[in-house]
Amino acid sequence: MPNTLDRKQHLKLRETQMEISEEGPAFTEDFEGKLADAQTQLEVLQAQRCELERQKLALEDLNHRKQEFLNGQLDLTERFSNAITTIERELFESKQELEDLEQTRVAFASHLNRIESLNPEAWPKESLSGELQKALGVLEKAEDEYEQAASYFAGTRKSSVFGGPSANPRSFGGSSDFQTMFRNGFAFNLPVLVLGSLALLVYLIK
Repeated sequence: MPNTLDRKQHLKLRETQMEISEEGPAFTEDFEGKLADAQTQLEVLQAQRCELERQKLALEDLNHRKQEFLNGQLDLTERFSNAITTIERELFESKQELEDLEQTRVAFASHLNRIESLNPEAWPKESLSGELQKALGVLEKAEDEYEQAASYFAGTRKSSVFGGPSANPRSFGGSSDFQTMFRNGFAFNLPVLVLGSLALLVYLIK
C-alpha cells in the first residue's frame, strides 16, 4: 500500500497538470491575436506599398509632362522670338520703303505739274529760244530723277512701279536737240525770210 509521501507527490503532479491544462486555451488565443495583428499590419504595408507605387507613377507622369512643357516652351519661345524679329525688320524696311515712295511720289508730282504747265504754243516768238532751253532743262532734270528713283527701287519689291531704268536714257541737251531747235527756229523765221527775199527781188527789178 503506497505511503503518504507518494500520495502527496502524486497529488501535486496532478495539480500541476491541471494548471497547464487550464493555461492552454489562453496561449492559443494570444497567438491567434498576434497572428491577426501581423496579418493586419501586412495588409497595411501592402496598401502603403500600392500607394507608394501609385505616387511614383504619378510623379513620373508629372515629370514627363513637365519636361514636355519645357521643351514646348523653349521651341515656341525660339520660334516666336525669331518671327517677331523678322516681322519687326520687315515692318521697319516697309516703313522706310513707304517713306521713300512717298518722297518719290511728291517729287514726281512736282515734276509732272511743271511738265504739264509747259506750253510752247503760248510762248512769245521773241523769247521762244530761251523758253525752249528752259523747258528742255526741266525735262532733263525730271528724266534724271526718274532714272535715279528707278535705280534706287530696282532691288526692292516696288521695282515694277517704275518698270526699271531706261536702257537708253534720253539726252535733252544734246546735238540732236540743237538740230531740232535749229529746225524749229528756221521754220518760225521762214515766212520772214521769204518776204524779205521777195522785197529785195522787187527792189532790184525796179
